[in-house]
Amino acid sequence: MTDSTTRAPRADADPEQACPVAPVVDIVFSRWTTPILWALHEYGRHRFVELERRITTITPKVLTQRLRQLERDGLVVRTYHPEVPPRVEYEISDLGRSLAPLFASLSEWSVNLGKVELARADYDAREPARGRRSSSGPRP
Repeated sequence: MTDSTTRAPRADADPEQACPVAPVVDIVFSRWTTPILWALHEYGRHRFVELERRITTITPKVLTQRLRQLERDGLVVRTYHPEVPPRVEYEISDLGRSLAPLFASLSEWSVNLGKVELARADYDAREPARGRRSSSGPRP
């Protein structure tokens, strides 16, 4: 008898759904989620404008959307202070903090980025016409 963590996917299962990591990747590794979570984990509680200043390339609209989604997912806690002027702060939740070992592992793996660049350069030298993706769509 196997438990749900070791069960083999059904042969007719959708490959995206069969991979148990896919939902985690969808939640944690969207374009702006990782920098937001990292900033809140590394530097603690932030007001919106402080996060905006720390992550300089994010737009206010996208930051608002991502913070709302992270709050909905339980990874960020939003605290409203009814003052004049009103103050809102964001901090990483315990659930969000539970991702720290995952991020630490990825940080350790980043020593391989130089190897990735070398592999890309090698591929581009071998396959000059196919080496880089064009904006016209996916490659065959």
